[in-house]
Amino acid sequence: MSTNVIGAGLATFRYHRTCLRVLEGPDRGLVGNDAEGELACGTAPDNQLPLTDPTVSRYHFTLTTTPRGMYLRDAGSTNGILAGGCRVETAYLEPGAVLQVGKSTVRFERVEREAEQPLSASDTFGRALGRSVAMRRIFETWPRIASSDAIVLLEGETGTGKTLIAEAIHQASPRRKGPFSVIDCGAIPPSLIETELFGHERGAFTGAQQQRIGAIEAGAGGTVFFDEIGELPLELQPRLLRAIEDHTIKRVGGQQPIHVDIRIIAATNKDLRAAVNRGDFRADLYYRLHVVSLRLPPLRERRLDIPLLIEQFYAQFAGRAGAPEALVAAFTRQEWPGNVRELRGAVERAVLLDDPTWGSDLTAAGASAGRGPGDAFDATLSFRASKERATMLWEREYLGALLAHHKGNLSRAARAARMDRTHLRELGRRYDLVPAALPDDDDDAPPRPD
Repeated sequence: MSTNVIGAGLATFRYHRTCLRVLEGPDRGLVGNDAEGELACGTAPDNQLPLTDPTVSRYHFTLTTTPRGMYLRDAGSTNGILAGGCRVETAYLEPGAVLQVGKSTVRFERVEREAEQPLSASDTFGRALGRSVAMRRIFETWPRIASSDAIVLLEGETGTGKTLIAEAIHQASPRRKGPFSVIDCGAIPPSLIETELFGHERGAFTGAQQQRIGAIEAGAGGTVFFDEIGELPLELQPRLLRAIEDHTIKRVGGQQPIHVDIRIIAATNKDLRAAVNRGDFRADLYYRLHVVSLRLPPLRERRLDIPLLIEQFYAQFAGRAGAPEALVAAFTRQEWPGNVRELRGAVERAVLLDDPTWGSDLTAAGASAGRGPGDAFDATLSFRASKERATMLWEREYLGALLAHHKGNLSRAARAARMDRTHLRELGRRYDLVPAALPDDDDDAPPRPD
């Protein structure tokens, strides 16, 4: 059990350390202790429990501290995880839980001695906000990380604020006067990403009429932020590794190496360990990026921060402080699968439509969606607000009909609508058409019976 202890004006976080003990297998007796709330098991040397069992994957599984306990997640292993004779992908473990991984048996244990970690006295770091224990633990470590030149890997779900934190680290670093160069690896077409990163010389290819400086070179003296690093094509990863190791690049079509003085921050919403297991991400590049790894918790793990964020966004969009109590109460009850980004959008809509509970419960909106345009008309709203409301009502009606037609099967509905399955799931959850607990791998399940 963790507790907060206030003393000398500084809060500290006390928690029990945990470990994994090998009961059977080639590494019998080996113990791996948690590091900063994480326990990873596999054959790669950077795991907290590195095994030699050849039937274990390079990164087999991870355990992460959450408010609900230690969260087990299979990292895309080949042979999976067995618990009580059942194969599990994810689970919350209790002390004493026994897992079968390959030909090895390991037990999750709680270490009796407590550890103590100071919490930041501030609820901000740059523009990031949070008064929850999860965020104040992070705020305590970030200033030290920012003051160094260490490579930082930010991991977390979409919308948790990875770009915001990368900017804050840069602004708190000795490189703050240098450029902050952002490379969105997921948004650049594959045919252009090499020249976007490294630049090109004149005449390097058809259409290269003049020399171009790439984003890495443009970031010299400052920080280069690789957003969604997991989307970087495999063939370009050795060149990025070389740039990190040697601080040199070559432009496309160039022969001379160019020295670049940069700090690297990378972010991903993917599990890079699983990508390494699949062969989609180079292990040596992952090792190099994994110098300092920070996991940004989803909003559901830091619910104490939701009212604080609502107040911040309301003041930003309304131009005044004091969010309505109805808005705070309604929005605090929600799960926000899109995290801070989704919450920000909901507050903006509430301010725009002058409705403090808009977006918190769309059941009534769905009921009115079938009415005619004249019935839905509200002369007190602006054109933009009316259009926004009409669009959301239409979206809910369309998605409800789409999912009903395909009997709740997300994959089939997404293919029929020609839209991304993940986006369809997020919209469905927003309008309370898809259960929040629906697992990602359930999309191809057979249709539900009528």
